[in-house]
Amino acid sequence: MVPRRRVIVRNVLIAALLASAAPYAFAAEPAAETTDEIVVTARRSGAPMWTIQTDRGVVILVGEIRNVPKATPWRPERLEGATERAQRVILGTKAKVSPGDIFRLIFTGGKLAKLPKGRVAADYLDAGQLARLKALETKYEQDYSQKNFLMTAFDLLAKRLAFNRDTSDDAADIVRKAADRADVPAQPVGEMRGEDMLDNLFAAAPETHIACLDAAMTAAEAGPDIVTARGRAWTEFDVPAVMANPLERALGRCWPWTNDGFGPELRQQWVGAINEAAAQPGATLAVVPLLILAEPDGVLDRLKAQGLTITGPAWAEPAISAGSSPS
Repeated sequence: MVPRRRVIVRNVLIAALLASAAPYAFAAEPAAETTDEIVVTARRSGAPMWTIQTDRGVVILVGEIRNVPKATPWRPERLEGATERAQRVILGTKAKVSPGDIFRLIFTGGKLAKLPKGRVAADYLDAGQLARLKALETKYEQDYSQKNFLMTAFDLLAKRLAFNRDTSDDAADIVRKAADRADVPAQPVGEMRGEDMLDNLFAAAPETHIACLDAAMTAAEAGPDIVTARGRAWTEFDVPAVMANPLERALGRCWPWTNDGFGPELRQQWVGAINEAAAQPGATLAVVPLLILAEPDGVLDRLKAQGLTITGPAWAEPAISAGSSPS
């Protein structure tokens, strides 16, 4: 029997690898509807989105947060309706995971569960971080002293905050299924091999996960109310509040988003795909992770720097000029 620890690690990492992987349908383009009607339908879903109007059509960018609480009041059926009328859909990065990758996780994933042999958290964390970790150990009756920091962060977010329980389908899942039903051409923004992702993860030094752990501790210290607050801010189009939410911060500071190899590539894939879509006729609907869409120097900032006109909710806090004070 596979040891319980290996099962947990396997499930966690398989979830991370497959989070953006989904079947993609390709078919002939449906008859076009006016792009204005599609935009209006999409906006009525309650998800924050931005539009880029071009001479040939429109690109609709849906800012997605993963694990939307069921209590979050939004209208996914409206997003389904917009998807069915779009000419094409762009979804997240597709992870190409082979059976060999799965077996590798099962039989060697235990190496990722703990810090290097003979090392403990105190060898890496400063006094303040270590004190906070010990306080959380006491609170949750856990021993994190030898656990890999990425695994500890996942434990704090998934088990203690339970941010991924009692959730509805994510926007990407809704759009993918609707596109499949309506034979709307859909494609991933890019592809990454599971082998490359695993190599990267196995090679990552413990120090590279400290920022993730620190952010996860902040989220755990804030308590479960931040989960519902994040969903509420999302449907209220308060993007700065979503980005400032401790849970969203923690998710954005963990692998693979902050990895020097994958992080920049993931972001640039989206910029390139949106630029290509802007040259296409009709409506393109793209579901983009909000944490890379609205971050400083993120996808929206980069598109704006190219001179594209972007319509939608504010995605950054307004800058405070010298000599002025916040209202």
